[in-house]
Amino acid sequence: MYVLSEADPSENHTLAVACKRVPHGVVCLLSALRFHGLTTQSPFEVWLAIDVKARKPRVDVPPLRIVRFSGRALTHGVEEVRVEGVPVRVTSPAKTVADCFKYRNKIGLDVALEALKDYRAQRRSLDELWRAAQACRVVSVIRPYLEALA
Repeated sequence: MYVLSEADPSENHTLAVACKRVPHGVVCLLSALRFHGLTTQSPFEVWLAIDVKARKPRVDVPPLRIVRFSGRALTHGVEEVRVEGVPVRVTSPAKTVADCFKYRNKIGLDVALEALKDYRAQRRSLDELWRAAQACRVVSVIRPYLEALA
């Protein structure tokens, strides 16, 4: 069992509601960054990854931002935690950082760089980050930034 994030309890409640309404979704990108304490940003919508072939969920509350992952990118580095008794699937810190580089055009390169710096500041595993970068096919993108921080 994982410790819940230090985020505001209402944010954890929002994640629980979103995952209850979209059980096949995986909390990712900005929402996962916030959950793991890797950003100062507070997204106003819950970012969920679903399979490329899955139907888009029709949920009004909470507001959702749906991104589509496929294959290994959807399954690699997914952890399950319980929030208010609801199983919440969330990407691991390493997978979240790799996803940020993959979707840097959607969320912004500055957010991806902040996440990488915070990841390094928390002294998390670079091997795990490297495996996640391989799963997301962003090794060539993330390598120069890792070398610059080393």
